[in-house]
Amino acid sequence: MKPLVIAIVQSLVDQPEEVYITEVVGEHAHVLELRVAKEDLGKVIGKNGAHASAIRTIMAATSGKEKKRYILEIIEH
Repeated sequence: MKPLVIAIVQSLVDQPEEVYITEVVGEHAHVLELRVAKEDLGKVIGKNGAHASAIRTIMAATSGKEKKRYILEIIEH
């Protein structure tokens, strides 16, 4: 899941080298903590959260195949 999210986010931002994802594994869910450059935060979230919502939808579709639940948290760098 991490490589998929990294590929999507790096294509959206101006500073792809500043994209970091940390995975926190829990009993019932995996949390992906996404960090991007401060200037790129708006590009990842999108207007009214459209980009973030689309990324989460793709994650949900992919996670169904893996039988795992993933949560995306966007953290300001």
